[in-house]
Amino acid sequence: MSGAELVTPELLARWRPPVVAEESDKESRGRVLVLAGGAQVAGATLLTAVAAMRAGAGKLQIAAPRSLAQGLALAMPEARVIAAPETAEGELAPEAAEILEGALGRSQAAVIGPGMVEDGAAGELALRLVEAGGPPMVVDAAAMQGLVDDPGRARARHGELVLTPHVGEMAGLLGCSKDEVAADALALTRRAAARWKAVVVLKAATTLIVSPDGKAWRHVGGHVGLATSGSGDVLAGIIAGLIARGAPPAQAAVWGVAAHGRAGGRLEARIARLGFLARELLDEVAPAIAELGGA
Repeated sequence: MSGAELVTPELLARWRPPVVAEESDKESRGRVLVLAGGAQVAGATLLTAVAAMRAGAGKLQIAAPRSLAQGLALAMPEARVIAAPETAEGELAPEAAEILEGALGRSQAAVIGPGMVEDGAAGELALRLVEAGGPPMVVDAAAMQGLVDDPGRARARHGELVLTPHVGEMAGLLGCSKDEVAADALALTRRAAARWKAVVVLKAATTLIVSPDGKAWRHVGGHVGLATSGSGDVLAGIIAGLIARGAPPAQAAVWGVAAHGRAGGRLEARIARLGFLARELLDEVAPAIAELGGA
């Protein structure tokens, strides 16, 4: 099998996401459902949700643990916030799936997992929502654990899932060491994409994106400053926002990685090589996508 195609300006120019017409309304740009955060990392919800809107999604729904819902509604006035059952530790409980199926069905994209730390609860909630059907879904952080436990439900979605592990998470998904992932990153990312029939984004200095059929891309335009808390939450939101606009999952993943990298480059030029914050990426997302030709 061939190697990974380099993500270049020429590639992006040939493969632009769906154009948003001047006469379009918010409905035509799609709705995103965000399931993220919890008592320990509540801010991840905002990072993911704002990133999805900055990527061009038209409408936003947030499913939040009941104890956090009011605060998030005030912090994110653009969103419809659904108060959902929570675990004793303050994260979304698996039984929240029952009340979220309607919101999922009204959405064109969903993202689950950023900022979640309870593998068991997040993984089971992800599995229930994956099985419920609905739109393409970005699965991040603790929510990916459910796919390890029950890969059959992920495979049934046939390429509609986007998994976004870093190297350590990929090692956990595949039951190997971080060194093994680093030594043969492309082959192992292809293995993961084939196992779960998903688009897999292996986040690193050189990020790999692989589709279920083994087609691969590599992005080398990342910046060391992007290796910071919350940066992955922003990436997950960008990908979900692009899917909501109508981009297929693989295209949204490639463009999301490119836009995330360009946003980091803009901050490096304006602030410094190190020290910028994930929340500062948010204001750079829309300009980054425009610079790449995807507005």
